[in-house]
Amino acid sequence: MTTHTNLNKQWKLKARPVGEPTLENWDYNEAEVPSIGDGELLVKVLYVSLDPAMRGWLNDAKSYIEPVQIGDVMRAGTVGQVIESKHDGFSEGDFVVGYAGVQQYAVSDGKGLHKVDPALAPLSTYLGVLGMPGMTGYFGLLKSGEPKSGETVVVSGAAGAVGGLVGQIAKIKGCRVVGIAGGEDKCKFLIDELGFDAAIDYKNENVKKALKEACPKGVDVFFDNVGGQILDDVLTQINFKARIVICGAISQYNNTTPVKGPSNYLSLLVNRARMEGIVVFDNVKEYPIAMKEIGGWIQSGQLKVKEHIVEGIETFPDTLMMLFKGENFGKLILKVGEQQ
Repeated sequence: MTTHTNLNKQWKLKARPVGEPTLENWDYNEAEVPSIGDGELLVKVLYVSLDPAMRGWLNDAKSYIEPVQIGDVMRAGTVGQVIESKHDGFSEGDFVVGYAGVQQYAVSDGKGLHKVDPALAPLSTYLGVLGMPGMTGYFGLLKSGEPKSGETVVVSGAAGAVGGLVGQIAKIKGCRVVGIAGGEDKCKFLIDELGFDAAIDYKNENVKKALKEACPKGVDVFFDNVGGQILDDVLTQINFKARIVICGAISQYNNTTPVKGPSNYLSLLVNRARMEGIVVFDNVKEYPIAMKEIGGWIQSGQLKVKEHIVEGIETFPDTLMMLFKGENFGKLILKVGEQQ
């Protein structure tokens, strides 16, 4: 049996936040590393995925997934290493992705865990372009957005994990791609590194005016991660039969007032356009197809990966808030352990 010298450091939900989560909403806990029974395995968590969706999981409200309960370890996507196993399907040393939560060790019965190969891609990649953000962007754009060569695709939150991938896939499909992001550095990165045709700095530009200049032929597909005023501005520029993909609305997640919906929604009627919400779990059976294609694009150099890795499980509350302040540059990941 494997012995452990470390305690299991965890972050649990202490109280539901109103508006932005603060340190008061979390309970930092140190417990003994759990033991396993027959049919179980012990995973040492190496990386934790930090995603905007986590804010929604904190609300006690009906959604596509059950909310995190008070007193529970915070839900999060993870990649880790099996360090002890009494499960026929997993061996000591295997690397696995799943939802072990914001902690250093987790017991699992194997459900929801999938083996990954660190020889094919860095382990952190399985939380980004080969993980939930990658699957979200791939299926959201290709299935719901249905981009066609020559069309104009606009992406909000374009320098984030999902947005950066969406824009690159749209370029691979032959589209003109315009990204909306916050700050000169992010906009420069979109054009110089990811190959976007244009970028709009929402912090320093008039988005509505900049859209007209960047999209002279209008907008055919809008992949929205932000919501709020930016969604409203893009709706004024959409073309006939445009497709608006609602992936998220990070500008609204910490509201203490009602969510601001689009006042320009009648543009959907005039243009016979479609607005559709997407949830990544809708396409689970097709994940291997997406992972293979995305992996091929990375290997061929058509798709670039940008990650923002912060070390130390103790930093979780502050690191999570980077998402809502626009401080992360690429896929935000928390490193909490070293592989054995």
